[in-house]
Amino acid sequence: MNVEAMTTTSEQPSAAASGAAATGAAGRLFRAAVTAHTVAAFGQPVFAGVYLSGAVGGLHWHARGADIVFSLGLMQTVAGTAASVRMRRVWPVTLSLLVVAAETVQYMAGLSGALWLHLPLGAAVIASLAVLFVAAWIRPLPNAAHD
Repeated sequence: MNVEAMTTTSEQPSAAASGAAATGAAGRLFRAAVTAHTVAAFGQPVFAGVYLSGAVGGLHWHARGADIVFSLGLMQTVAGTAASVRMRRVWPVTLSLLVVAAETVQYMAGLSGALWLHLPLGAAVIASLAVLFVAAWIRPLPNAAHD
């Protein structure tokens, strides 16, 4: 007698319940990179606000933060490439590259003092990272062999 045929759907473990187990090593690395990148990016407006409040040292922190955020973006792209290869899905590397491209333009706009571009692009980058963070954590990121 086939026991699996007798089990109902409600008795089967859900994909959400086993989400941590279903996520492969490349997916976990990508999640870690996205999380670190997002946290660092959310600190940037804080440092800019410190500078705008009159503390000149805030500009130094904002500049160093930009270096860190950009570096984390590059690491996220590497992790996204690994995740894309392992999962056989292109969205991790594609979205990571788009965010890094936007950060590059924003970085250059900030260095040149083009605040008309730097500020709205910064808001767009943070919104994009928030959406990417949710996308990376909301579902399992399995290796292709487990699909």
